[in-house]
Amino acid sequence: MRRLAQRRIVVRDYGCNGSGYHTAAFARPRCQGRRRVDAPLARRGFHATASQGLKDPYQTLGVNKQAAASEIKKAYYSLAKKYHPDTNKDPKAKDRFAEIQSAYEVLSDPQKRKQYDQFGAAAFDPSAGGGDASASGGNPFAGFTGFGGKGGGNPFEDIFAAFTGGGGGGGGRRRRGGSSAFEQAFSSAFEQDNMLVGENIETFCNITFAEAAKGTTKTVVITPMMTCSTCSGHGLKPGGKKEACKHCNGTGTRLHFLHGGLQMAAECNSCEGIGSTIPKGSECGTCSGNGITRQRFSMPVNIPAGIEDGMRLKFEGEGDTPPLGRHASPSAASTRGDLYVSIRVARDAKFIRDGANLLHITTIPFTTALLGGQISIPTLDGYVSIKVATGTNTGDRQVLAGMGMKRLNKRNVWGDLKVEFKVNMPKSLNSNQRTLLEFLADEMGDKSARRLVNVNRPTTTPDDADDHKREGWLKSIWHALTNSSAHETNNTNEPNNSKKNAKDEPNKSSDSGSG
Repeated sequence: MRRLAQRRIVVRDYGCNGSGYHTAAFARPRCQGRRRVDAPLARRGFHATASQGLKDPYQTLGVNKQAAASEIKKAYYSLAKKYHPDTNKDPKAKDRFAEIQSAYEVLSDPQKRKQYDQFGAAAFDPSAGGGDASASGGNPFAGFTGFGGKGGGNPFEDIFAAFTGGGGGGGGRRRRGGSSAFEQAFSSAFEQDNMLVGENIETFCNITFAEAAKGTTKTVVITPMMTCSTCSGHGLKPGGKKEACKHCNGTGTRLHFLHGGLQMAAECNSCEGIGSTIPKGSECGTCSGNGITRQRFSMPVNIPAGIEDGMRLKFEGEGDTPPLGRHASPSAASTRGDLYVSIRVARDAKFIRDGANLLHITTIPFTTALLGGQISIPTLDGYVSIKVATGTNTGDRQVLAGMGMKRLNKRNVWGDLKVEFKVNMPKSLNSNQRTLLEFLADEMGDKSARRLVNVNRPTTTPDDADDHKREGWLKSIWHALTNSSAHETNNTNEPNNSKKNAKDEPNKSSDSGSG
């Protein structure tokens, strides 16, 4: 019984083309045969019917002796569904179902069917001397006694699980049309060509912040497992052929009987349930019989605008091809796994991202914060000018709607750009700056501010003070600054005046002497 291959995310060592695109290395096992899902740890078996008095299996199933295996299977499917005790409440349905099961046990095995065709029911009757049934107390299949295999593969077990609600669950199985659990169990139990699915692979790609904002196209290099070009996936060298498994006679399943008539069916270890093997020396020299080889090629990846760091892009059918050589029947359908590209977005020094919204922190002088003004800030599309309100404090924000990142999966919708202000306070002041600030503190009534210049001390004569007593504080500041400058200027000019007076003294003396 074929089952779906289990998909797994596989991380490999890949990289993007171009400068700065590389990935970390990861290791993992690759393509170790077929993957299976919902294989329960413990399986139930059916009780086999007694071998004595075996009825004609062809008549029981309603087929002729030339019927193909597919016809026998179809007939069993129909009758088992009709007479199963859990669905048919007729008291005789249980015995009828046991007969159907016994008939299918014989006709589904090529060796048992051959024995029945040659010896009839006597081949399974220990008292008739046919075969070697006495070796196990009347069990015609004594050669299969014991446990073995991998535990799965008996079609009756899935049927039983459908009626009782047991089994390994159906989470990983592809549904094939039946609406009831019973129909689904039968279709999966007897479908010989289930879909084989290759493994998923994952790679990484690094992009800049601007590329994430606008969208871009990058090229990634991947090395998936692809169909072997030499053997076209069959796993055989030219002229080679597969042969039926000698251990299970091509059925893919081995029956094991225990004491008391309890039987178990297990997948054949030799062919892994396929029913056929590749003879030694017939394998393809390129793929060693697996039907797949590793190939390397580049693939363009369209990255949408607004993508965030850590997001993954999924590309269906771009992963590994499942092994179709020795690990699958010739008629098995298959599909490639998926490719996942994980995006790594570099940080930007100008912006802090929160989803589709951006935050920019800008520093302004304290005079601009006090008086208001206009500043230039960066955006995704260049610099723009914004107004600063009077009295702006550190932590105040402005919101520029629609100037953030594009929102994924939404057409023509962008986030916001938030501008946060940080007021830059001066660490030192010169004498003029301190004088102005002390006057401002006086004007605003701030008595807690420290004074060093002491701009309120009398620097003019009483007459000057009377002339300026009605002047405003700004003019007072002007006079304080200009008087200080005039004083410094007068002090600077005094030595020159002294020299000039010293030169005039002799002239004055001579004039007076001549008079």
